[in-house]
Amino acid sequence: MTDHAMMKLGRVRSAPDPRLPPLRAYLTATLASAPSADWYSRVSSWPMLANDQVGDCTCAAVGHVIQQWTAYTDATPVVMNDAEVLAAYSAVSGYVAGDPATDRGALCADVLRFWATAGMTTPDGGPDTLTGAAAIAARDASEVRSTIATFGNVYAGVALPLSAQTEDVWAATSDAPGSWGGHCVPLVGYTPTGPICVTWGALKQMTWEWWATYAEEAYALLSPDWLRATGTDPAGVDWARLDADMRAVRAGQCDMLP
Repeated sequence: MTDHAMMKLGRVRSAPDPRLPPLRAYLTATLASAPSADWYSRVSSWPMLANDQVGDCTCAAVGHVIQQWTAYTDATPVVMNDAEVLAAYSAVSGYVAGDPATDRGALCADVLRFWATAGMTTPDGGPDTLTGAAAIAARDASEVRSTIATFGNVYAGVALPLSAQTEDVWAATSDAPGSWGGHCVPLVGYTPTGPICVTWGALKQMTWEWWATYAEEAYALLSPDWLRATGTDPAGVDWARLDADMRAVRAGQCDMLP
């Protein structure tokens, strides 16, 4: 049985920011899903990205998303390193390397805003910039499945129970939400059992019951990286409208995130 008790968390617990538009506002048709989805098999290994030492999970999750998308688009995937992830975490949260008192975690919404505006520095210079993000109903298994199937992943915030410290599959639901703390992970696939996420440099299976108990916020992410992977706009999504809205946000023309 895996013991994760010494791993770092780092997501400041929060409900989805109400300024972030819901994905359903941009749907032109019902998104398709399937009994299972696999957007992770092309990734041979996942780096820790310092999340065993620092509570940078919100930014480490971005690094894993970029790696995942580009594993399906580029001859060589874009893999952020510890220094790049920590630089983003510092910019978002005020973390100062070597000063544990400043390692206070970050809000998912703040990280998405930073990614959409400043962008993430990557080994090839970057920056990798998020086009936009939209909130989904975190505990709606159908919406989670269709979002993963369509966009490749879900950027998710969970309120980890103490039982998650020792489970190989996150399944037990008796402990209180957040009794361990807040954590951020990307969901990169799912099975009939439940979602599959990346955390602490590895894939982690969870059950749908566990997810419905401990999920607190979830986002669909939109990036040119993913358009290159699929070759088309996501079916059933008004990409042009969402892209226009996000451009207005970045230009400071409306009070929405990111």
